[in-house]
Amino acid sequence: MLRVSVVVPVYNAGTYLDRCAPSLLGQTLGRDAYEVIYVDDGSTDDSPERLARLASRHPHVRVITQENSGWPGRPRNVGVRAARGEYVQFVDQDDELMPEALQRLYDLAVRNDSDIVLGKVTGTMQGPSSVFKHTVDQCTAADAPLFETLTPHKMFRREFLLSHGIEFPEGRVRLEDQVFMARAYVRAKRVSILGDYPCYVWNRREDGGNTSAGATLPETYYAHLRTVVDAIKEGTDPGPLQDHLLRRSYRVELLRPVSEPRILQRTGDHLRRYFETVRRMALDAYPPGVRDGLPAITRLRGKLLEDGNLDSLLELARRVRQIKPEVTVEDVHWHKGRLLITTRTGMIRPDGEPLTLVDHHGRLLLDPDLLAGIKGAENWEAPHPFAYAHGELLVHDTTRDEWWFPPGDLAPRTEPLGDGRHRVVLAGRSTLDPETLRGNTPMLPGTHLVWSYAQLLGVGRRSRLANPARPHIPATVSGTPPRLVAPAWTTRDAQLRAAVAPPGSATIAKRVLLHATSSPRVRTTARDTLNHLPPGVRRRMRAVLRGVDPWAGGAGGSGGAGGSVGS
Repeated sequence: MLRVSVVVPVYNAGTYLDRCAPSLLGQTLGRDAYEVIYVDDGSTDDSPERLARLASRHPHVRVITQENSGWPGRPRNVGVRAARGEYVQFVDQDDELMPEALQRLYDLAVRNDSDIVLGKVTGTMQGPSSVFKHTVDQCTAADAPLFETLTPHKMFRREFLLSHGIEFPEGRVRLEDQVFMARAYVRAKRVSILGDYPCYVWNRREDGGNTSAGATLPETYYAHLRTVVDAIKEGTDPGPLQDHLLRRSYRVELLRPVSEPRILQRTGDHLRRYFETVRRMALDAYPPGVRDGLPAITRLRGKLLEDGNLDSLLELARRVRQIKPEVTVEDVHWHKGRLLITTRTGMIRPDGEPLTLVDHHGRLLLDPDLLAGIKGAENWEAPHPFAYAHGELLVHDTTRDEWWFPPGDLAPRTEPLGDGRHRVVLAGRSTLDPETLRGNTPMLPGTHLVWSYAQLLGVGRRSRLANPARPHIPATVSGTPPRLVAPAWTTRDAQLRAAVAPPGSATIAKRVLLHATSSPRVRTTARDTLNHLPPGVRRRMRAVLRGVDPWAGGAGGSGGAGGSVGS
């Protein structure tokens, strides 16, 4: 038996096949260990000819043709049934796999006897996802946020899919990926997450054709969402676990039309139609425990929706839209080769005052000033102020468009403000280790921007990790071979970023670091060293001394990597 079968549904892919194919054909798993199955869904362009050429040149490529069925569901099902691999990996025709993806995913699957393996996703269609914060050997939907990633671009044990009858809905079905993933997640006994290697490259197409979905009436879309809800209910018993798994679709899909910015973009009958559609579904499809477990502002939205208060939802959206994060960088310093970053984050109301909780006879009420005059929001209680509260720092490798999560101990707490008022903040320290940031591998050359994310009381915000004071942070030499790592603050936004020099510049980097000392003699030695370097190297090293990122696209430090430093 082969180890892996890669199943690719194809319809009028054209030149995108030429972009995708090389990443599938040269996997490090080895050609004798896997196959690529293209299922052509009645293409009318030259895709069949392109596929025929691939199959004739590569013995581990198979092509199946069929009449057009509409969307990718049936081609994927056909591919699973025809597969000869122990595991099946789904790939779309306009995406790519990284070279070691199949090998790493399969090894993780075999080591843990996994039913499903999630590989880290990167590319212009995928923002940062904390699901891939780190590698997880074994988990389930009950103890990991699996429902936060519902695309099918994952590896599945083929026998697991067949024995449980888990298939994609066929034909023109919206949310077919979510239905498939919901059925799989609730039945999987062991799921693994590969977070230390980007596996799947999901890029936005130039023609905007990444999805097969066109305009859909709200009644049609939410009828399909109800199928997702039913799939979760079919695989779980009523109770806390089922409520927990249903919250994702409730807060993301169901509440989207009555939350900012969508509710503020629609007007008149169009807005009313969406409102009535999602209200009926909220009342009919979701048990009360789903809404009750949500954070304060999200739970209030659900209550206003179910009570039919459209005007109140509009006003709540206007006010919440203007809530901003207040991120304070309290300290940044190196310790034993790691950059320690201490932060504190809270939320600010539209009037510039902190978002607060008020103690009213032993009950914590959500900020009365924020909610003043909103019908149905009077004395809204926040009995669980830390519900869904979490935060983290994120590092964006702008050269490769990859996001990484340095470990941290950011924890929610309340701070008294006087007169019974309290503020919820996230505070703690994060550790940026240049040697382990990329899943226990070193940071690569280029520019890395640091961001902050916080979720408090139902408000989630990502912002630049900035310090207008721009305190000096010395550069350091890290790793073997040594690389210069130069933290600084960008010129335009005062955002923390780290420029990483290419390896091979050990001698230069060590000498440049002498600028951090207070000794005039040593500073002179460093200056003399610079004067004897080649012009291009000297220019970049002097830029480091000025706190400018020489490997970024500009002095502000937000572009990609360019140039190199010789030894």
